[in-house]
Amino acid sequence: MDANQLSTSNPFGMDEGCTNCPNLCEQRTQVVHGYGDVAADFLFVGERPSSQADAVGIPFLAATPSDETDHDNGLFRILQRLGLCARDSDPDAPELTNVYLTNLTRCRDPERSPSDEEIETCEPYLNAEIRMINPEIIVPVGARALEEIATEYTTKRASDLDIERHHATTIRGRGFELVPMLEIDRQTEEQTQQWLEHFVELMASDYRQTKGRQER
Repeated sequence: MDANQLSTSNPFGMDEGCTNCPNLCEQRTQVVHGYGDVAADFLFVGERPSSQADAVGIPFLAATPSDETDHDNGLFRILQRLGLCARDSDPDAPELTNVYLTNLTRCRDPERSPSDEEIETCEPYLNAEIRMINPEIIVPVGARALEEIATEYTTKRASDLDIERHHATTIRGRGFELVPMLEIDRQTEEQTQQWLEHFVELMASDYRQTKGRQER
């Protein structure tokens, strides 16, 4: 982690009282901005906060048992296997290295996915994180994240994108690469292993050569 980083949670000090989406303000527990290493090479982007993320304030946290539609803690198990998350860290305050987690939208409606307008309204937050972190690899988690990220930051059209087909592949972006991942709760063990093997191979390559970054 960058020695100058003072906080892992919302390290860029983004507005925690945002009221840009009134309908979401009524439903949320809190605004869930990004979490992790501000000098990260790897940026994971989901669609919206899970129910537990809404409660605790950290993206991708395990969902409560009553909410079967959310991500479970499988992402953090994947990060542990990659050496990006400490195995002995607090589950509600995971210790991350070289990875940053965020979402297309920062607030959660428990009954529905975010609208296109809400994603567009939240886009400046995501864009600011991408510019400040300047990641080498972006991992869109799920179809919605893939569509939004690829449409905005690659030459791909929405009609060219399919999360099933692009899972565990690499898509060239503008200054970085995308490695799409199926929604955590939709992955089979085989698909998880497929993605892990692809990402491990990528981590072992000279993925920084495009930007000429120095070793951390």
